[in-house]
Amino acid sequence: MTDLLTKSFRFADPRDLADLRTFTTRARTVDDGAIRLQAAGSVLAAYVCILRPRLLGESTPTILGLRTMALAEPSAIDVTVPLSAVLDRLARAGEDDVELPVPPSTVTESWTGVGAPRSGWELVGALPDAELRRAAEAGITEVAGIMPAQPGALIVNNARAAVWGRALDDSGLPAGAAFAALTLGFLADADQKLYRAGRWFRLSGPRGHVLARTGSGL
Repeated sequence: MTDLLTKSFRFADPRDLADLRTFTTRARTVDDGAIRLQAAGSVLAAYVCILRPRLLGESTPTILGLRTMALAEPSAIDVTVPLSAVLDRLARAGEDDVELPVPPSTVTESWTGVGAPRSGWELVGALPDAELRRAAEAGITEVAGIMPAQPGALIVNNARAAVWGRALDDSGLPAGAAFAALTLGFLADADQKLYRAGRWFRLSGPRGHVLARTGSGL
């Protein structure tokens, strides 16, 4: 078994470490859960979960955020660790640091077993950032309006499923993808390319990718 205590990721540029700090900080505002760090060669893919079904039969889509960063040396680590553990290490990193020690404690998350396809993506079209921002902000307002003063877990999940599981356009892209793109800071003033592969959608732009899987359950 790999001894994670001796492992670390060495980035090609200190700005990538700063970008990872921003990415994980934004993700934690939505779900104080986990991050999957998957290195293949000289590229590190960092996945976080923004939305997912939490109850059996629930229609909330699985929505993941993805950032890729260049590594200074090849690596083959694939580990899922607490977001808080990564943020603790990033908080101690200096401005010119390029190394991230891999946290020794791993976690098991159901969403990490729902792998998006690596090939077979077909370009569907493009969506303006302004349109996605409006959809996300409207959805946030709608969810807040549905919630009573002290909502239980069932009410929260039903509200999220109703709003974020709704199709954003004729392509079938769930509105939760717009919420993820806004939350993770992927929207600027450009277009996001929209791809599809089976039940999966992918929004891709200069700042990162949003992966969305439709259908109930994990």
